[in-house]
Amino acid sequence: MTGEMPSVRGTLTADRPLNDLTWLRVGGPADWLFQPADVADLQAFLAALPADVPVFPMGVGSNLIVRDGGVRGVVIRLGRGFNGVDIDGTTVTAGAALLDAMVARKAAEAGVDLTFLRTIPGSLGGALRMNAGCYGTYLRDVFVSARIVTRTGELMTLTADDIEFAYRQTNIPEGAVIIDVTLQGGTGDPDALAARMQEQLDKRDATQPTKDRSAGSTFRNPAGFSSTGRADDVHDLKAWKVIDDAGLRGFSIGGAQMSEMHSNFMINTGGATAHDLESLGEEVRKRVFQNSGIELVWEIMRVGEPAAEE
Repeated sequence: MTGEMPSVRGTLTADRPLNDLTWLRVGGPADWLFQPADVADLQAFLAALPADVPVFPMGVGSNLIVRDGGVRGVVIRLGRGFNGVDIDGTTVTAGAALLDAMVARKAAEAGVDLTFLRTIPGSLGGALRMNAGCYGTYLRDVFVSARIVTRTGELMTLTADDIEFAYRQTNIPEGAVIIDVTLQGGTGDPDALAARMQEQLDKRDATQPTKDRSAGSTFRNPAGFSSTGRADDVHDLKAWKVIDDAGLRGFSIGGAQMSEMHSNFMINTGGATAHDLESLGEEVRKRVFQNSGIELVWEIMRVGEPAAEE
């Protein structure tokens, strides 16, 4: 991407590799990576950025595959100026860059129950954008409001009436950058909340490949699938189960593998490319469909361009 970019007070870097910013450690460079100093810096930049330049807001890369050819346009990644937290009674307002785990911990210390966030990888902005959930609770269940900066630089507040929440997705406008989120939690004893979160961590570490390079769940659970087409035969399934049933636990392509520990976790065993990972996921989708008629839907977001052919 050529042309003069708006002046900023934060950091604007050309041709910035993104592989070290994703949990899977793959991906090519962004044309530009912008790390705004504060909200005003972000607003001014987006207002001045030509309308035809694509913008991709990026969290901590926990649920993301950046393709090997990189990302055209501007990737925006929030940092230190967007990770504060304020707690008033049971209302928690936190910056979009704050890790979900830290939101849960800070809330628990104040006697506010947002413990479901403790084991969700990533930052709060990403959790809102994908309506993240765990243990039967989703962001929509505790959501009060969020502030965003639109693609044109306008600061807006969204309430629950403004957002359509669905399973693992919302309709937050494309190119908009979430800057902070306000949640309403229940009350609880800080020590009891801390103990519950430790139990969750222990359970996660016993069942998921937390020591490997992964991006969390690869596919959404195929809820409400009916093998007969009859309404009374609809049942909830787990993605790992249909992957297992297709004989794909441990299946690999190049340096990419469906984990032996949890078959809905895709891991980079070392040296995987984004192409390896995406190819593995698509092959799993194909074989699961052939085996059960179930069409798995990606939960991991995939962005950018494939590598140029030699």
